[in-house]
Amino acid sequence: MTLTARIRHRFPDFTLDVDLHLPGRGVSALFGQSGSGKTTCLRCLAGLEQAADAYIEVNGQVWQDSQRGLFLPPHQRPLGYVFQEASLFTHLSVRRNLEYGWRRIRPHQRKVQWEQACGLLGIRHLLERMPGHLSGGERQRVGIARALLTSPGLLLMDEPLAALDSQRKAEILPYLERLHDELEIPVVYVSHAQDEVARLADHLVLLDKGQVQASGPVSQTLARLDLPLALGDDAGVVIEGRVVGHDADYQLLSLGLPGSTLHLRVAHGPLAPGSALRAKVQARDVSLSLDGQGQSSILNRLPAVVTGWRAADNNAHVLVSLDVDGTALLARITRYSWDQLGLAVGSGVWGQIKAVAVLA
Repeated sequence: MTLTARIRHRFPDFTLDVDLHLPGRGVSALFGQSGSGKTTCLRCLAGLEQAADAYIEVNGQVWQDSQRGLFLPPHQRPLGYVFQEASLFTHLSVRRNLEYGWRRIRPHQRKVQWEQACGLLGIRHLLERMPGHLSGGERQRVGIARALLTSPGLLLMDEPLAALDSQRKAEILPYLERLHDELEIPVVYVSHAQDEVARLADHLVLLDKGQVQASGPVSQTLARLDLPLALGDDAGVVIEGRVVGHDADYQLLSLGLPGSTLHLRVAHGPLAPGSALRAKVQARDVSLSLDGQGQSSILNRLPAVVTGWRAADNNAHVLVSLDVDGTALLARITRYSWDQLGLAVGSGVWGQIKAVAVLA
C-alpha cells in the first residue's frame, strides 16, 4: 500500500501546498508547530475538507482528483479517524460505542476483531461503563478502539494525546506502541511533540507554513542539522536496534546498533535476544571526549567521527552531528568545549551517553 497526496488549497491567511508520498506500512508523522498545516492536511485526506486542487490516492484507489471532478465523501473512504477528544456518545456504554463502528462492517470484511481491539487497547474491563465514568486516557483508548473496529485501510490520528496531562500520556503511549507493532494498518499521525514522534513514527514529514520542509525515515530526519528539529531542547536521534543481551543483576540491556558490532547499554528490563527495540538519545545527554579510557559512571563510550556542526539556538551551545559506525548521533555541547577540544569535521571522538539517559 502507498499513499500519494498532492494538496493545494488557499485559505484567507494560509496556503496549504504539499506533495506527499508516504509508505504503506507503519506510522507516518506530520510534525510541526501550531498553524503549520498538519490538521488541515489530515482533514483533506479524510475528506472533511475539500481542497480546491488535490490528488489523493490510497492503495490504488483515488479518493480525490480535482482535475477530473472526483471527490469521495468521508463515508466512502475506508479510514478511521481519531480526534484530539474521544468524542464518544455520552448516552451509550463503552460496549455500544464500540458496536457503532463494528456493526457497520460486514463480518467477512472485518480486518480487526473485537477481542483483538479490546485487548490491544486494554479496555475489556471498561465495556459496561458509561463515558462519564472514564478517565481522559480511558476515553481516548475507547475512541481508538472504535476507529479500529471499522477495519480501516488507513488510520488518521490528530494529536490524540494533546488533551491529556503527562500522566495520561504516559498511560496511553504503550498502547499506541502496541498498535504500531501488532497491526498492519498504516497510520498518519499528527503531532507537535517530538517525544511522541520519536517513540511512534517510522516516517517523518516536517511541515512549516503549509509546506513540506523535509520528509524521510525518522532516524535520518531527526538527525539533520539543517532542520529546526535539531535546535529544540528535546532534539535527539532514534536508534532502531536489536537486543544482544541482558545483565539481570544490574538490569542493564545491551542494544546492538544497526549493522555494527557496537552496542548501547540501557537501564531496562529483560527482553529476548534478537528483539527489536527503539531507543531515543537526546542531544543534551551526549558528551564528547578525546579519550575513551578511564573509569566513569558513563557506561556508553562509542567511537565516533564528527560529520558536521552548527550554532545552537543558545549562543553558548553548539550542535554536533556524529557518525557511530553508520548510526547517526547528535550532541549538544558548549562552544567552549568545542574550542577546547579542537574539534572539526572529521575529528575522531568518543560519544559518551549515560545508560539511564537512553529512552527505550
